[in-house]
Amino acid sequence: MASPGTRARSPMPATASGTNVQAYTANDWGLLAAIALIWGSSFLFIEIGLETFAPGVITLARVVLGTAALAVFSRARAPVDREDFGRIALLGALWVAIPFTLFPLAQVWISSSVSGMINGAMPIFAVAWAAILLRRLPGSRQLVGIGLGFIGIVAVFLPELEGSSSNAFGASLALLAVVFYGLSANLAVPLQQKYGALPVIFRAQLVATLLVLPFGLFGLSESTWSLRSALAMIPLGVLGTGVALVVMATLAGRVGGPRASIAIYFLPLVAIVLGVALLDESVARIALVGVAIILAGAWIASRREG
Repeated sequence: MASPGTRARSPMPATASGTNVQAYTANDWGLLAAIALIWGSSFLFIEIGLETFAPGVITLARVVLGTAALAVFSRARAPVDREDFGRIALLGALWVAIPFTLFPLAQVWISSSVSGMINGAMPIFAVAWAAILLRRLPGSRQLVGIGLGFIGIVAVFLPELEGSSSNAFGASLALLAVVFYGLSANLAVPLQQKYGALPVIFRAQLVATLLVLPFGLFGLSESTWSLRSALAMIPLGVLGTGVALVVMATLAGRVGGPRASIAIYFLPLVAIVLGVALLDESVARIALVGVAIILAGAWIASRREG
């Protein structure tokens, strides 16, 4: 098998296997927990932001703040080979700029519940892209675990979906974003293994900032100022866009794109806990069953590849 550096010099998009094909270590579980906590709470901050800010303003604010947060670390400015600039720029477009723009637009036509369930399909697309790029399927345990996780996601969102209306166009936008997420989780692997996560994600977010700038500036005319919404952008940008992408890229480099993507299954679990604890929301029994299925699927997928 070619080394990560050899793969990175290929003119075509490429991925690589993780450096750890054994069961998740304690460090791997720690990275997954950080991703789940940060991205799971992001829904709350986005909702607060939408009270007064247009979707484009939220997209621009979170990317700018995420980039600024990473710029603090000198390691983020470590050099990368010129031959990898194109691949990193592609990552900035596919992992940040395009999906972060598509999801707010999608929710003009579909509910957040539908959007959340579509987002939960990301590990399925991560597996599909890995099979295409590596020319082989992940191990049977990983396929079973990821499949169970998606069944659990459907169960968690089913009570909300029953009372929601959906639009095919909005759903298509969200689905396209998730397809890009699945590809990006794989493209990040060889780049992270070669340079580490910080230099890659920092440069990718610089590219994303330039790409979302017109969308954000356009949204300013449709927004009003609110301190509450502005404060919500800080954790959304610094943690949800800056830190979380670095952590996700690190996990992908360690365990591979498909296995790292199971972190997405834990996002609704965090959202449920926050809703019950902070908003006094109730949870349907089938959602609790879904949580149990997600946990079982994640544990299976985290085991040694095979």
